[in-house]
Amino acid sequence: MASDSANSRNDFRSRVFRMVSVGVVDEPVNQAYDIVSTGALIANLVASILYTYESVRESWGTLLLTIESVTVLFFAVDYVLRIYTAKELYPEKSEGKALIAYMTSFSGVVDLLSFLPYYLPVFFPAGIAAFRMFRVVRILRLFRINAYYDSLNVITEVIKRKKQQLLSSVFIIAVFMVATSLCMYSLEHDAQPDVFRNAFSGIWWSASTLLTVGYGDIYPVTTLGRFLSIIITFLGVGIVAIPTGIISAGFVEQYSKIHRLEESENESSIRFLSIELSQSDTWCGKTVKELQLPSDLVIATIVRDGKPLKVKGRTLLCAGDILLITSD
Repeated sequence: MASDSANSRNDFRSRVFRMVSVGVVDEPVNQAYDIVSTGALIANLVASILYTYESVRESWGTLLLTIESVTVLFFAVDYVLRIYTAKELYPEKSEGKALIAYMTSFSGVVDLLSFLPYYLPVFFPAGIAAFRMFRVVRILRLFRINAYYDSLNVITEVIKRKKQQLLSSVFIIAVFMVATSLCMYSLEHDAQPDVFRNAFSGIWWSASTLLTVGYGDIYPVTTLGRFLSIIITFLGVGIVAIPTGIISAGFVEQYSKIHRLEESENESSIRFLSIELSQSDTWCGKTVKELQLPSDLVIATIVRDGKPLKVKGRTLLCAGDILLITSD
């Protein structure tokens, strides 16, 4: 009896897990939940944006706040359901470890911050401004739409596969920024002591020069400083191109992989029908041409006495032959 109860509970949790899992639309309720979840997120974001306009806020402020409160409540319920089904997400882990794994994952943190900052001011009124800032995290829930669009999934896969190379390129950029900051401090400190006050005061200049074309708020005035700035600008173009090249190569590899998988899937979709002829079969004693098979079916090969035969229109079929038939 206890076993039946446990199985029933596990079955219910599995159904709930399929319902909250994005992209699982095998049942109407699962598809409906996806639609409601996406609609709630879009409604919440639209309401938050419109509320920043004073004219809209004066006319529709109450409605917008109501939309926000309802959608945030939905996010809270969604988070509870995902905690309840954490074991289904991590079946290899125990109940407690699965729960911790979800709560500490990126998705879990985003789900928590989607509703928690809305309610925290009730307990901590002094931090209302900081809590409001965290509400922006809700927009990250849009990444769940990746389950519907392979092109968005490709971006995620490329970043995951190339994360080591990307981290290496970011490390190179960081080292180069520190080195150029130190060099510029040495050249410009005497001429601009208020701008380049210490060894790391040029980090902002270095970042804006390497990653953009500079903002003009900090710039060298000495001849050597300007000459170094020109060299750094040229080098910056090449250095910043490193992660761009890595991501581009990753896209090419990923799409090539997808193309190969699609070709393999198409090849594997070919089905063969194996028929062994007996003495009583009407095909015995007839040639392949006389069978008059449908136009979409062909005899791929004939196995006789364990050896494949070359199929020709005049090939005579005998008892014991094994015919492999496939679609054209």
